[in-house]
Formats: sequence, structure tokens, C-alpha cells
Amino acid sequence: MVGSVAAGRSCRATAALFGVSVASVVKWSQRWRATGSAAAKQMGGWKQLRLKRERDWLLARIAEKPDLTLRGMVAELCERGTPASYGAVWRFFKHEGITFKKKPVRQRARPRRHLPPARPVAAAPGPA
Repeated sequence: MVGSVAAGRSCRATAALFGVSVASVVKWSQRWRATGSAAAKQMGGWKQLRLKRERDWLLARIAEKPDLTLRGMVAELCERGTPASYGAVWRFFKHEGITFKKKPVRQRARPRRHLPPARPVAAAPGPA
């Protein structure tokens, strides 16, 4: 398509000839003129962790206070002068293999109206 436009055909005529949108032909032609290649740019890839230099402090802090939330970590990092976001802190701990799961005791956060009623005390097994 880029060759067709370079040979003198209009972007509209090239788009009709190849059955693509005019915008695609325009963008590919612009990319070819700017870079010499119409190939698409790389998608995805690996991102370096921004909190890498704070690794020791973060791991020590979470060991010291394991119930600290990610938002709490963000606030403490900002107090230390390290700008951080919730996503950056989450990605750091995911990379380190540390997860923040609710404890089994805290799983029942919804109202009881959807659950069966509790058993009477007299029917409960075991010593009273």
C-alpha cells in the first residue's frame, strides 16, 4: 500500500483498491515517510520496576507491619519522597511474589440475608 501511494496513487484510491480505511493508508504512509518503514511499532514488552531502588525498605516495611495496605504503602513512599502509584506498588509486590489476601475470618462481609439462618445454640455440637 505504501508503494502504491509512493508511486502517485491517492490515499483514497489506494484504500479502495486494497479494501482498507483511508485513515490506515494515511497513517502507514506517514510512518513510512517519517521512519522509512511502515512496520507497526512493538506492542507490550517488559517494564522496569520503578520501585526497584526502594526494594529493601519495602520488604522490611511489609515484614514489620504485614497488615499494611497498598494505599498505605503509597502514602508512606510519598512521605519518603518517592513518588509512587497504587499500580506501581502492586506490580512490585506481585513481582516479589507477595500477595495481599483477605484472611478467612474476614470473608463474610456480605449481609446474612442470602445465607441460611444460624443454628440454635442448643443444636450446636460440643460442650457448652
